[in-house]
Amino acid sequence: MPKVDNEINGRLALITGASGGLGSACARDLWNNGASLALTCFQNRKPLDDLAEELRKSDGGSEGRKISIHRVDTASAEDIERLFHELKEQHGQDGPDILVSNAGYGKRQPGILDVSLEEFDYTLNVNLRASFILTKLSIPHMEAQEWGRIIFISSIAAQGGGINACHYAASKAGLTGMMKNLAMKHAKVGITVNDVAPAMIGETGMIPDAKFVEGTPGDVKNIPVGRLGMPQECANVVTMMCKTGYLTGQSILLSGGLK
Repeated sequence: MPKVDNEINGRLALITGASGGLGSACARDLWNNGASLALTCFQNRKPLDDLAEELRKSDGGSEGRKISIHRVDTASAEDIERLFHELKEQHGQDGPDILVSNAGYGKRQPGILDVSLEEFDYTLNVNLRASFILTKLSIPHMEAQEWGRIIFISSIAAQGGGINACHYAASKAGLTGMMKNLAMKHAKVGITVNDVAPAMIGETGMIPDAKFVEGTPGDVKNIPVGRLGMPQECANVVTMMCKTGYLTGQSILLSGGLK
């Protein structure tokens, strides 16, 4: 019988797109649970520098733990490969123990006739292909130690189609399909794979506040709990997935009851 190990204290968590919103909330929560962090941004690293300073000064101390910051274009396979070389140099590991693939892209388009081939390809590169590459590079380290947690940040659009054009829904549905395949194939070696599918999360770049979604299907009037979700609530689910090795192959819809 495999040993039960749900300890994340001392693990290395790689979080892409950690500059704000969901990514920074996940970083705070995993740090508070004892993890070291490798955080990525696309261009502007100041928010991550500020976050790292905040976390290092936070209660509980940071003795023996590290926070590294990396500029990565997740549409670039070469950038992602370079990231793993930096992880080896700065953390002494070939890959993360925990992968939270959060960086995403979603330009609002009304329908398929508005989506160019270039826009389709770029959306799938960032939202789907990047998670494939990140996972492929993470798996060898996780297999070697027989422990790993892989979490994709998907979307309600993966299940219900969403309000954007089809390119976005396709990219997120692809994540969920890939997650289910990986979960089945790697469970026996102690690696779990899940995704969180949020909807209408406030205090993010996509949805700053409730007023932003007034008059849309995501209006808080249409959400059974009557409010937007909070980034911390998404982080709560991510941390739960990290600490629950019996959970794998699942997509958790975090939507306040919105279908």
